[in-house]
Amino acid sequence: MPYEKVGNKEPVCIADEVPFEIPDSWEWVTLKQIAVTELGKTLDKAKNTGSLHPYLCSINIHWTGVDLSTVKQARFEEAEFDKYRLQRGDLLVCEGGDVGRAAIWYFDDVEMFYQNALHRIRFYGKIVPEFFKLSLECYKGNKILDEYSKGMTIKHLVQSSLNTIYFPLPPLAEQRRIVEAVSRITPYLENYNQVETQLLSLDSSFPDQLKKSILQLAVQGKLVPQDPNDEPASVLLERIREEKEQLIKAGKIKRDKHEAVIYRRDNSHYENVDGIEHCIDDEIPFEIPESWEWVRFCDVIDVRDGTHDTPKYVPIGIPLVTSKNLVDGRIDFSTAKLISQEDANAINLRSAVEENDILFAMIGTIGNPVLVKDSRNFCIKNVALFKPISGRNFDMEYFLLFLQGEQFAMKSLASGGVQSFVSLKFLRAYWLPLPPLSEQHRIVNKVKLLMRACDNL
Repeated sequence: MPYEKVGNKEPVCIADEVPFEIPDSWEWVTLKQIAVTELGKTLDKAKNTGSLHPYLCSINIHWTGVDLSTVKQARFEEAEFDKYRLQRGDLLVCEGGDVGRAAIWYFDDVEMFYQNALHRIRFYGKIVPEFFKLSLECYKGNKILDEYSKGMTIKHLVQSSLNTIYFPLPPLAEQRRIVEAVSRITPYLENYNQVETQLLSLDSSFPDQLKKSILQLAVQGKLVPQDPNDEPASVLLERIREEKEQLIKAGKIKRDKHEAVIYRRDNSHYENVDGIEHCIDDEIPFEIPESWEWVRFCDVIDVRDGTHDTPKYVPIGIPLVTSKNLVDGRIDFSTAKLISQEDANAINLRSAVEENDILFAMIGTIGNPVLVKDSRNFCIKNVALFKPISGRNFDMEYFLLFLQGEQFAMKSLASGGVQSFVSLKFLRAYWLPLPPLSEQHRIVNKVKLLMRACDNL
């Protein structure tokens, strides 16, 4: 059991006050037994007597050493020099704020004083100050210093409390050996800490990075195998074009001003616009399987947007969905402004949203695609609306996962200064790799399976 003897009094057991066991050759001591502790000078800015001298405060003290780049000056009387001037080997400890943070003054040729935000500990004999700095760092990390600190918002370690803390005191030779051993392993610990930080960062970002990779592989035809029995995308595309022509004749959608036809010839891709043919190999971002086709959005999707006007808001009415309401793959109606049914009807003459449509933010935060599964009545503003030309011949969930992966590239291509945006023209001309319909379904199912696995990581 550890005991403490004070003067002629009987020894007192201090087993409840010491934080851990120490070797038999060590002793438990307080700083007042082995050192002189002094608070620095309380500075009086209005005082104009004495001479100017540099001084240290808590902002200059770091575990890695003393920072002299922000040293200030104050007036000290000649009678105060011996009391507040630092000597080599003085241990400086922060009294407030980051209580207990400590550094050692190592300079012989630099005159320096200190103020009352710091405790100065000057050890007797040849006691190794580096050992007690390590002890303070240990006590700080294990929150032992918290037990001696006072204050609610800002903690303080007053001198009387500092002098009551029990520290382990090894033999001098062992103090030096401990300091030398710690100095040898510290670089390894710092490297370990850097590696651990990198691993934690990688661990937290890995599921998102993996999801992006899955989406990329999916739309490149590398996630599921191709089936030679699948009807090729070229045949599928012809059916979609036929349906599109019927919708144009019925007045349900408009014909593109410069309708394009994309096809392959001699292992190259060509586009024919208004009878003018040109090779588009330089525009195509990656290779796709032979059974797939490159198309523009407008070939398979009716691309529209909501109103650009701001209707009058009302306390009770129809939600007006903007890009701010597209959140994590869903529509957040709780934050949507409300407009009258009359204004909503006017907007929905052109931009009525139906189930299986996809909404896509065009302004500000580009992307955040949402596949509409809600049949409630609402309308949209400054949001792209993707409607399938052929619900039977195109899987909108495949288009959704393409948008989820491609939105990052779209953001980098967006126009605008303070507020970025993508135009309908930009979206209608955007390239889409089109797989056979059966493969679209297989890709969607595989991606859903893998995304669930990522969420469980």
